[in-house]
Amino acid sequence: MIFQVIHAQDAGNTRCPFHIVESALGREVGWINRFLDREWARRLAETTLRAYAMDLLHFVRWWGSVNHTDAITEGALRESVLPDYLRFQAGLHPQPAAATINRRVGVVDRALRAEFPDSASPFVPGFHYLYWRRSPLCFSRPSLALTRMRVKQPKRIVVPLSVDEVARFWSTFRTSRDLAIVGLMLLQGLRLKEVIALNCDDFIRAEAQIRVRGKGNKPRSLPLASETALLLDHYLRLERPKDCGQPLLVSLKGPARGARMTPAGMRSLFRYHRRTSETALANPHRFRHTFASDMVRAGISLPALMHLMGHAHISTTMVYVQISPRDVFEQYARAVAQQIRPSLPISI
Repeated sequence: MIFQVIHAQDAGNTRCPFHIVESALGREVGWINRFLDREWARRLAETTLRAYAMDLLHFVRWWGSVNHTDAITEGALRESVLPDYLRFQAGLHPQPAAATINRRVGVVDRALRAEFPDSASPFVPGFHYLYWRRSPLCFSRPSLALTRMRVKQPKRIVVPLSVDEVARFWSTFRTSRDLAIVGLMLLQGLRLKEVIALNCDDFIRAEAQIRVRGKGNKPRSLPLASETALLLDHYLRLERPKDCGQPLLVSLKGPARGARMTPAGMRSLFRYHRRTSETALANPHRFRHTFASDMVRAGISLPALMHLMGHAHISTTMVYVQISPRDVFEQYARAVAQQIRPSLPISI
């Protein structure tokens, strides 16, 4: 059996726009689509729902290959379902990233629990058990939490771009629009989708501010660096085609001239300039990492950086608080210079 994700634009307000069906008959996979509809009712972003649908599609294809059916009943669920699915992914070539495996297993876990709330067979102790979870930065008391089936994830290390890499990549751009795109990521820390979603009225020129809609459509206002403001002003006055509507960053040529830039178009732009500048690591999110690392090195407070980055939890911001050995030596030297030390009793 072959399954696929269907995107229905006219699904209405009660149904998720993404559904999983069997390709040959067009028959819906009920337990998955019920879960997606419940998540849609929670007003999750379409990108999140699409990710859930793709994760559950991966699981149902595996389940169908093992059991020759997409139907899942309480009797068919065994305690080995999630471990078997995890082992299947770990044996793939190329192997998915640990974060991808954990995300897939987590979504499947939630969907099965929602479909079979009274079933304990696939979720027995030994794989799921209670433990004491500490709060971020230990600001409050530990709380009881339920473990999930997970594989160990390697520690995330943020590798910012060097000054030379930024300068080399920056030098290959020729339009104010493209330079402004890089500036919004490098000097403001915006995500790729946040840059694409900007409208003209989000650029408040008189106050040197920009309004951003982040994950979950959460708005935040950010100060705008003078260089980025100047580039945006030059782009709006001299490069942007007339009568383009609200989108701030639009295509400047070709059949899509005047239309809002797309994620594919943005990736193509960065791919071309990476190749031209021979800067392999210069991708949109790497510029965001570089912004955060520069802010930490400049001494910005964590709450301020959390707001600038649009993070919901300060633990996410803590990922960027990583210092190099050189930083350790420099800070140690400054601290020692101010330290009160006793004089040596003998001359050496």
